[in-house]
Amino acid sequence: MKRIKVQDKIQEVIQTFPKGSIFFAKDFLEHGNVESIRKALARLTNKEFIVRLAHGIYLYPKIDEVFGVLFPGTENIAQAIARRDNIKLATSGAIARNMLGLCTQVPTKAVYLTDGSTRLVKIGRITIKFKHTTSKNLAAKGNISGLAIQALKMIGKDKVNKKIIAKIEDVLQHEKKENILHDAKLAPVWISNTLIQAIR
Repeated sequence: MKRIKVQDKIQEVIQTFPKGSIFFAKDFLEHGNVESIRKALARLTNKEFIVRLAHGIYLYPKIDEVFGVLFPGTENIAQAIARRDNIKLATSGAIARNMLGLCTQVPTKAVYLTDGSTRLVKIGRITIKFKHTTSKNLAAKGNISGLAIQALKMIGKDKVNKKIIAKIEDVLQHEKKENILHDAKLAPVWISNTLIQAIR
């Protein structure tokens, strides 16, 4: 019986992934030793079957006829790293503000709060910073209410105006009421009042 090469095994596994998936060298430890996996991934990269984003981080690329390889956004990369490292993640204030439409300026550095260690990950020209924080900052249940809390903290109490509050109240209409009530307890009083006002 012919023995299947490590490279062929890994390629077969990758082909079961949706195009655009981010994966890691450690995902294939059951198919060979570290060195054989590294070489297999290097060969698959050379064949342009996969794209190497950074050390140990790869992409099963989605190809557009006009634009070529469609690279994932920083949010997708950060979430993939969080899954790999089994850490919690929360969007920082600058990104949250942009995601909620409170600011059109895209942050030059993507910063995410985490219960893991503080570190930088470079993906091409993109720098992602994982910043260690307290468990309270990661305890939000609602995606939108969690973003709202971080965005308001970033803006600051003295700079929050009626236009910002109106925008926050508008986006919170898409959040579950029980999530808002839960997350309001985690926020400073002035932010908590804004969240509660949105559901009254």
